[in-house]
Amino acid sequence: MAKMTLVVLAAGMGTRFGTRIKQLEPLGPDGELLIDYSVYDAIRAGFDRVLFIIRRDIEELFRSTIGARVEKRIATDYVFQSPDQLPCRGGDFPGRTKPWGTAQALWCCREALHEPFAIVNADDFYGRDAFLRLGGFLSSTSAAAEACSVGFMLKNTLSDFGTVNRGVCKTDPRGLLTSVEETKKIARGADGVISGDHCGELRILGEEDTVSMSMWGFGVEFLPRLERQLSAFLEKLPDDEPKAELTIADAVDAEINGSGFRVQNLTTDSRWFGVTYEADVDSARDTLRNSINARVYPSPLWG
Repeated sequence: MAKMTLVVLAAGMGTRFGTRIKQLEPLGPDGELLIDYSVYDAIRAGFDRVLFIIRRDIEELFRSTIGARVEKRIATDYVFQSPDQLPCRGGDFPGRTKPWGTAQALWCCREALHEPFAIVNADDFYGRDAFLRLGGFLSSTSAAAEACSVGFMLKNTLSDFGTVNRGVCKTDPRGLLTSVEETKKIARGADGVISGDHCGELRILGEEDTVSMSMWGFGVEFLPRLERQLSAFLEKLPDDEPKAELTIADAVDAEINGSGFRVQNLTTDSRWFGVTYEADVDSARDTLRNSINARVYPSPLWG
């Protein structure tokens, strides 16, 4: 049985990234993907298995690129996400073609997870320190919480090329999350003010606000909680619902406030970056090149 598993969310449609699949965009100087760097950092942090969540239509391409490299370094498995995989109301959404969000993606992994696990996005770069903190929490036997979130400063997670969605985190004096508000269309205005939309309401945000970048750590005990929240979400929807999604942040927030679920917020000095938009690519390549020049990563990454 694996000690710690890294779950990589790679089934996103990439609708804001032109016609290419952003998770498979070469960004490192030797053709490395952001996924390569996440897996590399996870291995250094003590993870010994990776589980990729992908779509069937990109399986061959995914396995022949990232899979072919990673499988030589760490135990590797795959799970597939599709709109018809649901814990309830199966067949009730005949016109649905879009997956149901990250909560459903993780729920699709329920039969493949038997050990503590972490969740990351395939198209995000989190940094070595973030993975070390995550691995340290999951391998600890004296944690004061049942799960963790790695928090980044909002100012370090904005894009210069469009809006972003973030889980805005609030904590108590013990560092436990009290809420995670999924906030959409976050951007810095011409006046320098950062704002976003939470459930249709304007939210003014601060540069130092802590946000979730979908980097979570859980025990398998979280999976029944996740199924409960996903089922409750689905039960409220009309049969012709085309786009509604449930995020992991939504499910975690509901469990925190509904059943006292304890989630530790882990702060990190790592600087996040990603490829939300096609215009982000050049900046991402420059950042990776700088990290290599600073000897944070070897080049080529996998030797």
